[in-house]
Amino acid sequence: MHGEAERIAARYARRRREQRDLRTSDPLAPHVWMMRQEKERALVRWIRRCGLAPPSTRLLEIGCGRGRNLQDFLRLGFRPENLAGVELLPESARAARRLLPAAIAIYEGNALELDFAPASFQVVCQFTVFTSILDARFQEELARRMWSWAAPGGGVLWYDFTWDNPRNPDVEGVPPGRIRELFPHGRLASRRVTLAPPLARAVTRLHPALYTLLNMLPPLRTHLLCWIAKP
Repeated sequence: MHGEAERIAARYARRRREQRDLRTSDPLAPHVWMMRQEKERALVRWIRRCGLAPPSTRLLEIGCGRGRNLQDFLRLGFRPENLAGVELLPESARAARRLLPAAIAIYEGNALELDFAPASFQVVCQFTVFTSILDARFQEELARRMWSWAAPGGGVLWYDFTWDNPRNPDVEGVPPGRIRELFPHGRLASRRVTLAPPLARAVTRLHPALYTLLNMLPPLRTHLLCWIAKP
């Protein structure tokens, strides 16, 4: 397990270099802000449908990176004292602490080594983490921990892509069937989102509105936003 955590860290380091080369993390790049706006709209729909009131909901993000998703949750009404994040990479954890209010707890290290009490959070979420975990046993153990930390009546919020990237051997898509295997006791509701990033980069160079136009075709969306409810 520890060896896989080290390999995950190396994969993320390579991904950061790729993102700098392709400007995939530049907030002013049209394809980046179009994807983020779409994801935020999907999160608003999720909040309305899941019945969890943001001001009173405790949420833990696995692999919080530099804190951008937690920042999004703040904008959507979650309170800092009810938010927490776990981040494997020390540099990213430090960046999250600089970006976010001090009331948000940021835990640095391997999530499998943390000892949260069962049912500590109404929502345990992950955004594009499992596709960087290539060891099936590590995936299964992390999913088991996430499920145990989620309280009954809450659940696991999942955002990740479903298809392999032939240009990137460091990631593997996680299809819906695998999500069901990882969370066999959950009630899964999913929505396909996010125009394929290479296509999004290409078309938004012509005009940002083309993102919305092409994203109307579900086969061109590469990610799933899933709510895995815990009875």
